[in-house]
Amino acid sequence: MSRAAFCLSLFLPAIATVAHDANAPFDLVIVHGRIIDGTGSPWYSADVGIRNGRIAAIGNLEREARAKTVDAHDHVVAPGFIDMLGQSELSILVEPRLPSKIFQGVTTEITGEGDSVAPLNDSIVRADRKVYEHYVVTPDWRTLRQYFARVEKQGIGINFATYVGATSVRRMVLGDEDRRPTPEQLDKMKWLVAESMRAGAMGLSSALEYAPAPYATTDELIALAREAAKFGGIYATHMRSEGDGIMSALEEALRIGREAGIPVEIWHLKTAGKNNWGRMPQVVAKIDAARASGTDISANTYAYTAWYNDLSAFIPPWAHDGGNAKLIARLRDPVLRVRIRKDMLSASSEWDNEWDEISSPEAVVIGVVHRASLLPLQGKTLADVARIWKKDSMDSLFDLLIEDDALTGVAVFGMSETDVAFALEQPWVSVDNDSSGTSPDGILGQEHPHPRAYGTFPRILRKYVREERKLTLHDAIRKFTALPAQRMRLTDRGVLKEGMWADIVIFDPATIRDTATFESPNRLSEGMEYVLVNGAPVIEGGKMTGALPGKILHGPGYEP
Repeated sequence: MSRAAFCLSLFLPAIATVAHDANAPFDLVIVHGRIIDGTGSPWYSADVGIRNGRIAAIGNLEREARAKTVDAHDHVVAPGFIDMLGQSELSILVEPRLPSKIFQGVTTEITGEGDSVAPLNDSIVRADRKVYEHYVVTPDWRTLRQYFARVEKQGIGINFATYVGATSVRRMVLGDEDRRPTPEQLDKMKWLVAESMRAGAMGLSSALEYAPAPYATTDELIALAREAAKFGGIYATHMRSEGDGIMSALEEALRIGREAGIPVEIWHLKTAGKNNWGRMPQVVAKIDAARASGTDISANTYAYTAWYNDLSAFIPPWAHDGGNAKLIARLRDPVLRVRIRKDMLSASSEWDNEWDEISSPEAVVIGVVHRASLLPLQGKTLADVARIWKKDSMDSLFDLLIEDDALTGVAVFGMSETDVAFALEQPWVSVDNDSSGTSPDGILGQEHPHPRAYGTFPRILRKYVREERKLTLHDAIRKFTALPAQRMRLTDRGVLKEGMWADIVIFDPATIRDTATFESPNRLSEGMEYVLVNGAPVIEGGKMTGALPGKILHGPGYEP
């Protein structure tokens, strides 16, 4: 479908999908609601009738027969929110209801940041064994089709889609080593992309900060992106640098889009590091210029001033060659440890040097650890760890990686609020959580995630709409719904109109709020009165129902 045809489809009723049972009673009617339909238009008064999981009518339905009525009490009725980058591939197998997501109003997640859940081989499974053990998950799939089949058999609380990761494809063929593919190996990688697109991937993704991804050349990424483009896919990227090298990294993303003939989505747009505060207008200007010249590029943000990633991302790429076991061996080697320290203390635009980007070790908060003995460190800063261990901060970082098998996650305060808000305000910027769905209970509740895992969407409604008025309510809803649906070609979601799937949220815009903090992150957002996924309530009267009505959403190249 062309872009123009997609945009037109947002506004034309899809009557044919519901005409066969148009005289049957509604399964559910939402009454007394203020409709914010997702398009950016102001609210209007109407009832919403739902039948067979879809929106069957919008209007005055007072006299229509129905099985159930939900009174919205003049609160907002809007499309369900679309998370443009979740990380729930494994956590959805642990807690399929994903309470942290649905209490934000998220009804659809797009995931697969570079290292997607599939394809897998036995070598990758062995290398990542401790990650699967952490979640008590058995990786009994090898392809996206097999993973989707497992998820569908289990049931899920929200709709779910994924990219195929360039990192995963590279690991399937080259492992974790720093080397270039031969022509035959590149052909195998392209075949894996094509096969994943046929299985339903939304496109190709990259996360070029995290080894082994930095070992990929631009030409390698273009070749893989061209393969995804053949199936109508998107190229989504965590760029090679979000700090000192951001402009060249952005130019690389634009080049990939141009030469592969593929739309580009920049994940979690940011200008990272104290040296780059105030540069967001420059980044925005470059993207605006690219869009004006005809390049299809957009971005998303989670709108916090701290990012979250692997503690191992502080280590220069060369030291990751061969995977985590070899990284740990290098950290144990006194000579190589000195070399790593020297690289981290040197400013560089060649790699995303996070040590150079932070103001002090106080800016690094220990999030998720994998070894039980390290659990008391969760929530403490790297400076705290250094004091406890009586070491300097960089040695503490190195030794924590050694002790935790290089699997520690951290929140890093490295952005300017002015830059964050300016990015959010751009009309082509949608919203992502950049966190796995989680829960205050069970094994997931033992983790210490970034508060964005629980709070991103309600926080934007509270902070940037209600308190600071940097966004209007209807534009914030557009960024949560129609804008991401348009980008992901989800032509039957993201807008309230007849024929669309009934992913719907009901909330009071005057009271909805996030409650998760960096000190106490495992706290559900408040204010979602109803959340419907494919017409079925997953939150009803402010309480989780336990229903699992979510669907796997397939990309444009899907072949059943």
